[in-house]
Amino acid sequence: MARAVFQKGQRVWVECVGAWARIEKVQPVWAKGFDEPVRITYDVGLGREFQSSELSAPAEDPAMEREMGHWRLLRARNKWQQAEDCPHHPFPGTYPVVVTDPSDWGGWRVPGAEYDRDPDRIELQARLIAAAPQLMALAERLAETASESPEDCPPEMFALATQARDILKSVTEVVVTPTAAPAEAA
Repeated sequence: MARAVFQKGQRVWVECVGAWARIEKVQPVWAKGFDEPVRITYDVGLGREFQSSELSAPAEDPAMEREMGHWRLLRARNKWQQAEDCPHHPFPGTYPVVVTDPSDWGGWRVPGAEYDRDPDRIELQARLIAAAPQLMALAERLAETASESPEDCPPEMFALATQARDILKSVTEVVVTPTAAPAEAA
């Protein structure tokens, strides 16, 4: 007998299409003489019905459970260009490095040629990436505050909190197959 793995309105990853979709209909297939459906398919609005094995559900990323720590922006010496060779750079002779590990290694770096092409854009990206943990904490607080008392929250603030919650989901959820998901209680 078949049991539904997904529910109507749930966001799923459609592997064969390579896109996110929402379950529009849960379609059980019944057979005479059986008390439960023999098969369940899902309509996600992509032109055909899908089996649960073709779909994956988002799940919390276990890596997010660890403390993100304090990311910081450091400057590394540019080995390929001297300061006098690149006076158009915001910080001639160096490039930004975002360090995400307490031991000052691991994180984000950019190739020298890409930095030389548009140093102002890369500097902005580096500052944004370094501020990401604080921005994520702010978005979490905003979403949590609005969900605690939605009736007291101004409509614009509630809309921002909803948007923050959706953005946080796109960061913290990863795709898992139905077989890897915890088994549902029978």
